[in-house]
Amino acid sequence: MPNPLKFLAVPAAVCLMAVPALSQDAETATATPDISMVVATVGETEITLGHMILSAAQLPQNYRNLPDDVLYEAVLDQLIREEAVAQTSAEDLSVVARLVIENQTRALRAGEALSKVSEGIVTDEKVQALYDQRFANVAPEPEFNASHILVETEEEAKALVEELSGGADFAELAKEKSTGPSGPNGGQLGWFGKGMMVQPFEAAVIAMEKDAISAPVQTQFGWHVIKLNDTRDTPVPTLDEMRDQLAAEVEQAAVEDAVEDIAASATVTRVSAQEIDPAAIRNMELLQN
Repeated sequence: MPNPLKFLAVPAAVCLMAVPALSQDAETATATPDISMVVATVGETEITLGHMILSAAQLPQNYRNLPDDVLYEAVLDQLIREEAVAQTSAEDLSVVARLVIENQTRALRAGEALSKVSEGIVTDEKVQALYDQRFANVAPEPEFNASHILVETEEEAKALVEELSGGADFAELAKEKSTGPSGPNGGQLGWFGKGMMVQPFEAAVIAMEKDAISAPVQTQFGWHVIKLNDTRDTPVPTLDEMRDQLAAEVEQAAVEDAVEDIAASATVTRVSAQEIDPAAIRNMELLQN
C-alpha cells in the first residue's frame, strides 16, 4: 500500500515542532500499551509507540483523519524510512541542525519546568479576587444606537432638519442625501459606546433623547443630522463569563513571576549589543562557516 505520508519528508532542521498538549483522551488511549513499547528497530535504533504518538499528533488534520490502521502503518513506515536515511550519514550534524536541536531542547526543558510551576496555582479564590479587583467597582457603560445623514454644508443639513420636522422618513432621506458610507443603509451606525465616535458627534448623541433629531452638527467629515434610535447599558461581565480569561491571567502572572525570580537568581554572563555588531543576529551566512 502506498504511504500516504510519503510527501511529508522534509529536512530535520525544519521538522522540529512544538510538542502538543496531551488531552485526557490521549492519556487514556496511551495508558495501555506503554509508550516505551518498541514498535520497530532500524539497525540497533529503537522506534517506540511514544515516537509514533508525537509524530501522528503533529500531522495536518487531513492526515490525522485517516483510519487508525492506515495512520499507524503510514507513520511507522515514515519513521522507519527517516531513521534508515539518517543512519546513512556518517557525518556529524550540521551547524544549523545542532543549533536547532539545542534551542528546541532548551525550550522544551523550560516548558517542562514552568508547567510544574503552574500546577495548582489557579484557585477559585484567586480567580474571585482578580474578578473583584477588576469589576467590583465597574458601573455599566451606556451604549447608543444612532443613525445620521452626512452632507457637505450647514445649509443642506438645516434643510434636512426641516424636512424631518415635516414628517419625512429619516432612513429614506439618508439613502437619498447622505454622502457617508452608511447612507445606503439608511444612515444606521449600529451600537457604539463612548470614545468610538468623533467629537462633537459623540457629545450631541449623549445629550439627545431617544427618537430625537439633532440640530446640524459639524465634524471634520462634514455636517451631520443625527437620530438617536435607542440607548442601553452594557452589562458588567459575570464571573462565569470571565472565569477562563481570569484563570489564564492568574497562571500567566505566576509563570512570569517565576521566570523573573529564576532568571534573577541564575549566574549569568552576557555580551551586550555594544560589544558586538548587533546586525550579526540577522546574518544566516554565519551558520555556513
